[in-house]
Order: sequence, then structure tokens, then C-alpha cells
Amino acid sequence: MEHQLLCCEVDTIRRAYQDVNLLNDRVLHTMLKAEENYLPSPNYFKCVQKDIVPKMRKIVATWMLEVCEEQKCEEEVFPLAMNFLDRFLSVEATRKTRLQLLGAACMFLASKMKETVPLTAEKLCIYTDNSIQPGELLQMELLVLSKLKWDLASVTPHDFIEHFLFKLNIHRNTKQILRKHAQTFVALCATDVNFIASPSSMVAAGSVVAATQGLFLKSQDGSLSAHNLTNFLSQIIRSDPDCLRSCQEQIEALLESSLRKAQQYSLPAEAKHAEEEVDLSCTPTDVRDINI
Repeated sequence: MEHQLLCCEVDTIRRAYQDVNLLNDRVLHTMLKAEENYLPSPNYFKCVQKDIVPKMRKIVATWMLEVCEEQKCEEEVFPLAMNFLDRFLSVEATRKTRLQLLGAACMFLASKMKETVPLTAEKLCIYTDNSIQPGELLQMELLVLSKLKWDLASVTPHDFIEHFLFKLNIHRNTKQILRKHAQTFVALCATDVNFIASPSSMVAAGSVVAATQGLFLKSQDGSLSAHNLTNFLSQIIRSDPDCLRSCQEQIEALLESSLRKAQQYSLPAEAKHAEEEVDLSCTPTDVRDINI
């Protein structure tokens, strides 16, 4: 009698369960104090960099995001890598020809901090079309570590998102959807120079409010309304509600701008003019079917 062998081995990454004991106010307050230590300089393009301009940062950030998405990195890797990049550029003048090398080194370090199986130097070099060699990447890694004083435990918006979701009285499945959309906003903010010096807690809170409104989430007690949620989160992060509201509006404007560009790139030339005459959705945060 013939027997068929069915191989069901799958390379799965084992992850620890989330420790809810870490989602308490004491940890949150510690994070709020610590985040100030990891903010880049808001004007490093003027004061430090002479060869690099904001447009170049946008290009390398987009490339880094694409690499992280294609390699299915943890969501925290890209924002953390951008934090390393901005903090490095805040203290070290860098030639534009070395910006991609710097981006690769920052992804290399961030993946080591957040991934179970980090990105390899060889793989990252391939993503640069082999314009850099593994040896160069390792040298840049040491330079980044030196300039950041080996302090890589940056507080990112993702750390705050978990605390905010824990405090919201919504269904677990809804939390998963809200988390995913808020993380998309966080990644989008990390690519934009206007959010370089924004505290992680503010970006996280603005992203959660924007995602909640975009998904049209409701609650019986009205806690998920824009006004109530903004007031609630602003109290948590000890910020003025108007500041948080302004951050949310910036995030929505950034999404709208990104969608407009994506639509223009996907439309044939003759259709672009017609598209410009059509108003965009009145709800720019509706990201249910958007994959940025």
C-alpha cells in the first residue's frame, strides 16, 4: 500500500505574546519623558547639511519603505530606521552620494533591533543594485553607531499606538484594523520632512484619530468622535487638543497629496487633465482600500 508523505513544514517566525503588564501608565509616562531624547534637529538641512536637501531625503525614504515592505519587515523597522537617519544627519554633514548607503545602514540597524531574522548586508547591497559593497555597509554601520552614541532604543510612534489602543473600549478585531491603518499613517509621516521633529506620541495620536475618522468608526458612548478622541488622547500625551488636531489635519493633507500623486502616476497622460478637474473624496482619511 502506497503512502504519500505530506510535508507541512513552514518557516514561521515565533513571536512572544504581548505583555499587557507593560501597557500601564508608568511605562507610558516613562516613554513620554524619553521621546524628547530621540528627536532629530528640526533644521538640520540649514544648519548641518550642505549637500543634502529635503527632496533627497524623500527619495531615499521612499526607497527604504519599499525595501521594508518587500522584505515584509516588522512595522516598526521603517520608522525606527528613519529616526536613526534623521538623528545622524542632525550631527554629521553627509555627501549626497552616500545618502543611500546611510539609509541602508539605518535599515540594517533597525532590523537588528526589531526583527527576529534581521536583514543581511548582502541583501541590502542587492537593493542598491550593488552600488555599495557589504564592507562599506558595515563601516557605515559603525559610523552611525558612533554618531548616535550607541543609543538605538528610540521611542517610536508604534510604541504609543499600543498604549492608545489598549485604552480604547473597542472590539479586538476593530483594534487590529485600526492599528494597521494607524501604522500606515505613521510610515507616511516618516517619509515627510514636515514630521521630522514631531514627537512620536503626537504622530501616533494624530494617526489614530485620522485612521478612526477615515474608517468611520463609531461607539455608543461617543468616545470615538473626532472631538472626544482628540481630547482623550491629548490628555494622555499631555498636549493641547488644538496641537493634536493640527497634527491630524497635517496627516490627512499628506495622505490626500500622496493619493493625488499616485493617481496621476497611474493615469494615462490624456486623462490627467480631466482628473485634475474632479474633486477628491471629501473624506481624505478613508483608507480602507488604500495600500500606500
